[in-house]
This record gives sequence, structure tokens and C-alpha cells, in this order.
Amino acid sequence: MTLLEITSESHGVVLDIAYATPRNFTGKPVYARPACYLHADAAARLRAAADLANPLGLRLKIFDAFRPSEAQWVLWNFRPDPEFLADPRKGSPHSRGVAVDLTLIDRNGDELDMGTAFDAFTPLSHHANRTIPATAQRHRFLLLGLMSAAGWDFYGNEWWHYQLFEPRKYPVLGDDALDGPMMPLAVG
Repeated sequence: MTLLEITSESHGVVLDIAYATPRNFTGKPVYARPACYLHADAAARLRAAADLANPLGLRLKIFDAFRPSEAQWVLWNFRPDPEFLADPRKGSPHSRGVAVDLTLIDRNGDELDMGTAFDAFTPLSHHANRTIPATAQRHRFLLLGLMSAAGWDFYGNEWWHYQLFEPRKYPVLGDDALDGPMMPLAVG
């Protein structure tokens, strides 16, 4: 199966691949390079969501998409929390190329307030949390509406996570599914 590279030019999105930086819950880069890939089915739905956001003066900002199974193990070994991370033995929708972590940005490139940061592993990150400010709730529902209208399913514990319906029908893939590796080379 071929994964498609998602770029700003191909999909009209902004890429800020968090796991290629220390700005993630591990505090260090997990990926050796900031790349964004999706299965063709997911790439088409991402394009549809971007097209729906554009007339509203909004763009999608991508934090993560395809996550090699090796990276899922790194995250799980750091924090084995099934409320926020898929057990790599079962396979993550990210490792199948059919999930994306994202937010909305305005015309100036500023992120809309979603009530928490990406990867904030607390109940405040749940889609239906009503203790966050009303503005953040509206922004979450706006993102939910755009993504749902484009054919995405959501994960209730993470406002930023969307995936295709029936993700398990897609195979789990590793770093070797890419033309060039995303994971750091092992030091030997």
C-alpha cells in the first residue's frame, strides 16, 4: 500500500509535525524528519475538510498523521495510557495511515482556542468537556463539524484526533512503508 505525502501545496494545510520536535508529551523528537503521510482514502477526506474550512477563512494545521508502528511503540513505552494512546499490539489508526491530529488556524496563522494544547492528556481534552470556555467549545464543535462533513470519525477523548471509519480494515505499517525513513536510524 502506498501512502501519499501531504504538503501545504497538495492539500492547502499547514504542517507542524509535533513528534519531529521536542514540543510533544515525550519532550524530545520521536521522528527524524517532519513528514506527513496518509492513505489515499484519508488524503481525499483531508482535502475535503480543507476545502470546507477555506471559505470560512480557516485552515487546518496538522500535528501528526501517519505514525510508523515503531513510533507508536516509542510513545507507548513512554506513557502506556490507553485513554489517550492506542496499544501498539492492537495497532493505532495513525499507524494505518488513516488518522490525523489537527487544529484550526485563522487567516493570520493563529490557532483557534480549543481549551487545551495538543496532546494534553487530561479530561479537559475530551470533545464534550463543558468546563472549558464557551469560545473553545464552539471552536471544537466547528472542527468537529468540518471533519464530520468531510467523512471523518472522531475520538471522544481527544479534540484533535480524527480517523476514518473502520480503521482496522487498513493494515498497520512501519517506517519501511515510506520511500525515506521518518524514524531515527539506530546507532550500532
